[in-house]
Amino acid sequence: MWAVVIFLVTLVLVIWQPRGLGIGTTAVTGAFVAWVTGVVDWIDILEVVSIVWDATLAFVGIILLSMALDEIGFFEWAALKMARLSRGSGGALFFNMLLLGALVAAFFANDGAALILTPIVLAKMRYLDMDARAIFAFVMAGGFIGDSASNPLVISNLTNIVTADFFGIGFFEYLRAMFWPNLLSIAASMTVLWLYFRRDIPARVDVEALPAAASAVRHRRMFGFAWWFLGLLMAGYFVGDAYGLPISLFALGGALLFLAIGAKMGALEPRHIVRGAPWQVVWFSIGLYVVVFGLKNAGLTREVAVWIEALLRHGEGVAVLGTGFIAGGLSAVMNNMPTVMVMDLAIDHIGFVGHEALAYANVIGCNLGPKLTPIGSLATLLWLHVLQKKGVTIGWGEYMKVGFVVTPPVLLAALLGLL
Repeated sequence: MWAVVIFLVTLVLVIWQPRGLGIGTTAVTGAFVAWVTGVVDWIDILEVVSIVWDATLAFVGIILLSMALDEIGFFEWAALKMARLSRGSGGALFFNMLLLGALVAAFFANDGAALILTPIVLAKMRYLDMDARAIFAFVMAGGFIGDSASNPLVISNLTNIVTADFFGIGFFEYLRAMFWPNLLSIAASMTVLWLYFRRDIPARVDVEALPAAASAVRHRRMFGFAWWFLGLLMAGYFVGDAYGLPISLFALGGALLFLAIGAKMGALEPRHIVRGAPWQVVWFSIGLYVVVFGLKNAGLTREVAVWIEALLRHGEGVAVLGTGFIAGGLSAVMNNMPTVMVMDLAIDHIGFVGHEALAYANVIGCNLGPKLTPIGSLATLLWLHVLQKKGVTIGWGEYMKVGFVVTPPVLLAALLGLL
């Protein structure tokens, strides 16, 4: 009973954030209460740290690198480039922005897309003097693709890193398994979003009114170097995979090295960027997973394992689809961060070996299911916060009206890619 109460109170405070209460502060407080009440013990806490330390540090590194690239105009250059490639076609502009969102989500995580790309795209849509309906279409579609395209790499989403670390899935092994599901997810996302918003997108857009892409670059030498650096970093992930090295060694280590080089070249101010990093997420990950371990001790994960075992009796295909939709539904209701751990623990209870597809179905469900509601993922909460600061308020009804139409077919398409 205490485990459920502590979890629900912690989750409500994380979503509500009264008086600006940090999500990390709330999660750690919830973990402390769970420990004091005996819901978890020190062994549980140490096990959680051993599970999430690599994922959390890798996530911080990805966001640091994204913020550094944003400082030199990398993402604004990309947005302007993609806009001009549309040659004035509103439909082409829509698909180009979705493609850009998919690429940013893949290499810089869905949270990077939410924090950095959203305000850039919004500013460009306003610069082009689009009406409110068109802006809503571009913003909602961009927010959706940020999550629906965050499946391909381990680094594309915090849920991916947690699951890969938990089950010992390598970087290349993960990429190979998720290649087709991610392509299907992107294709389905673009198709469904276009069908939903096509009447709100202008036929022609005066992209010539936008500044030249080159004008966004704030430091040309660093901008050129960034492309080489990103290529080497990606190669580093594969090398690290071959030698069993933690992904955070490259994600966080690479980000710190990029900051140091940027400072040496006079292009970056590392202190300013490090101060702006989402350090609350570190405490959020550890604290919330400790609270979730309380649910495990209370028997929730065993109950979920029973559901999955029942699905397995109808065949692997049914179990994959069912697991994905269970993960998606739970994520929509109680956020994908606790859901991914609950589902991982349940799958581990059944046995990962021989049922590897269930772990990938869980990831897909936890990445796509949150789009049903505004509270489904940390990325969506960040995205809504960024938009509100920019004067765009999206109500729960507006959000869920889109989410309940767009999410189910895309989730189904992605899961079919695992079969």
